[in-house]
Amino acid sequence: MAASFAPDRKAKRLISTGNIELDKKMAGGIPEGSLSLIEGQSDAGKSVLVQQLTWGGLRDGLRVLFYTTENTTRSLLNQMEDLGLGVEDYFLLGKMSIYPVPQAFDEIHSQQVFQTLRAHIAQHADRFDIVIVDSLTTFVSHVQDQDTLTFFTLCKEFCDLGKTLIFTMHSHVFSEQMFIRLRSICDAHMRLRVEEVGDQLVKALEVSKIRGAVKSTGNVISFDVEPNLGMRIVPITRAKA
Repeated sequence: MAASFAPDRKAKRLISTGNIELDKKMAGGIPEGSLSLIEGQSDAGKSVLVQQLTWGGLRDGLRVLFYTTENTTRSLLNQMEDLGLGVEDYFLLGKMSIYPVPQAFDEIHSQQVFQTLRAHIAQHADRFDIVIVDSLTTFVSHVQDQDTLTFFTLCKEFCDLGKTLIFTMHSHVFSEQMFIRLRSICDAHMRLRVEEVGDQLVKALEVSKIRGAVKSTGNVISFDVEPNLGMRIVPITRAKA
């Protein structure tokens, strides 16, 4: 897949994972100001990937606003520490803020969370460079497709201000047709899955779209998640035809 190039005269910084080999496979990184979607099945590594991007961004001097439905503040910090992605010093210095978000169980609550989440991002956007929501699954599964499309479209306004927004969600929440519509709104799209290779299960990351990428995209990257190492590429890398 040929690389596309941003129309801006000024080159955009790239959001790094902090892992040189992984960055190479991810077309160099995610350009700042991108609206990004990371989708995948359960236990495929979505949370680990955004934690890698958090760590890489903080190390490069960027500030991260992290919303989580998966963890408490302490459990997220501990989880990242266990992966060798310690960020507690950045958190204590105010370079990273973490907001646990309660899961929703009906349409009304989900719509309220969408509105509150966008308002909260707007309130804090001037203080942060990267906004991560891990994950949107619990909310998008209860609202109409149009509500989700509207939320993503409105969030593009933050990207116009140079903010990088990264959302994760499970692949089962939408039809393929809906995901096609979401991907068209997003600047970057990555998909994770678990594959059977021989007699073992491996995680695979497909980098299907990064608008403004400095290198080609389309790689499929196989990786493991290991204590003290985070994501480690295993030598089963393939490329899309």
